[in-house]
Amino acid sequence: MQKLFTLFCVSFVLVASAQQLTPAELKQFKLREDSLKRFGYEIVRGTDAAVRFRSDSNFTRILVRALIQDKSYQFPFDSLKTISKVYSPDSSFRIFTWQVVRDDDYCRQKGFIQLRNPKGREKFIPLRDADQFIANDVDTVANNMWWIGAVYYRILEKEHNGRKFYTLFGYDENDARTTKKWLDVMWFDDNGTPMFGIPAAFSYAKDSVPKPALNRFLLEYKKDGRARVQYDEEMDMIIFDHLISETNEPGKKYTLIPDGDYEGFKWTNGQWLHIDKVFDFKLKDGEAPIPEAIDFNNRLKMGEGMDVAPATTKPAPKKPATTKPAAKPPVKKKTGG
Repeated sequence: MQKLFTLFCVSFVLVASAQQLTPAELKQFKLREDSLKRFGYEIVRGTDAAVRFRSDSNFTRILVRALIQDKSYQFPFDSLKTISKVYSPDSSFRIFTWQVVRDDDYCRQKGFIQLRNPKGREKFIPLRDADQFIANDVDTVANNMWWIGAVYYRILEKEHNGRKFYTLFGYDENDARTTKKWLDVMWFDDNGTPMFGIPAAFSYAKDSVPKPALNRFLLEYKKDGRARVQYDEEMDMIIFDHLISETNEPGKKYTLIPDGDYEGFKWTNGQWLHIDKVFDFKLKDGEAPIPEAIDFNNRLKMGEGMDVAPATTKPAPKKPATTKPAAKPPVKKKTGG
């Protein structure tokens, strides 16, 4: 027994030392991070589209060079405040996402998934925003090359029949009139390829008037409507704003705004089951138990610090859901199908 304990301790020390960055490695990563920080700032605050897209190209090349390095998963890239970095709850991967704006009606999301490898060299997977080429984006199941672009601000981990499913919370400044919030279920196939969407992931079977199930969930609403989609840890439920049309035209997404009531989804038998009415009362403005996604632009105005830590930190121990409303989501998105 003592020999086994000693062997375990030695193995633990070897693994820990293999994961630890040396001073030379740390210096190299910090140099790349400094370059990334400069180009990342220009992606958001560049004076014109040419500057923003050129900065994005430079940013992407440098990030790829950093991620292919041994032990790059151990470097947190904490000073990159103009992009989102979220970790899976099991710390098996992290996702970098950001967006590049051309004008009020067009932007493109970019991203990488980086898989953690305790032995050293990590694998990274590019995400190609193909939303404009997908006709029915709520009913598709696609890999990373046909990704429904979004900037992610949270990941939930659930399991069903021995397979892990990761629910991604994302936002998308669709165009000049509407904003989108996405819930997308990601999983890895037998070849390790990330897949987005599962058949009937979001079910309305228990509603008084059932609707067809969806492979992913979309909440689209009036620009600056401040609709929220978040997870309440105490209730173990996804909660989102119930929307109504301010002009009594529910088919026009640009008229939809929150009315103070809430709907939700509860994980049940491998699906997110819709809950039509989460609360039996309506909350006043500002009393919602769910925080808002991050607004990168507002954090950068007038020389303010680029502190967007809620989207950049590793998963922390569970805490009660906050009641403090936070900032609204970022920049603009493309038009098209």
